[in-house]
Amino acid sequence: MNEGNMVKVGMADIGVAFGGAILKTTGLGSCVGLTLFDPLRLVAGMAHIMLPSSDIAREGQLNIAKYADTSIPELLARLLQLGADRRRLVAKLAGGAQMFAFAGGSDSLRIGPRNVESAKEELERLAIPIASEDTGGNYGRTIELDSASGILTIRSVQFGTKEI
Repeated sequence: MNEGNMVKVGMADIGVAFGGAILKTTGLGSCVGLTLFDPLRLVAGMAHIMLPSSDIAREGQLNIAKYADTSIPELLARLLQLGADRRRLVAKLAGGAQMFAFAGGSDSLRIGPRNVESAKEELERLAIPIASEDTGGNYGRTIELDSASGILTIRSVQFGTKEI
């Protein structure tokens, strides 16, 4: 795989790819890497979601890629512009880990699980099925989505490499 065929998706970022390009994001701890893929048009997209809801946004200019409720509709819109059919789209998720143990279990400290829940709620609202997921745990992940096959490769120090 050559780097020229790699689309890097940063934290709180969205990327799209086609023609066999690979979408990649690193540093998924409590963040969720959400991918959408149209298997007929071979277009793919990835969002690196940091937080569950834009309701908590404090920044002046809202970064729509940062939140599950705003990044997923934006990712969908970008894929539709590339010719994807929303009825064929399938989602895959990775990340959403609980990276630290906290006494008391306050909901505000459950960022990873809340990110996963919020992403799933948004996908359900948009009627996009989840094909597979690798979420939870207490470890970080790096993911790559192949726009030619829709295969999501997940790497972690603890568990090596797997494909979903």
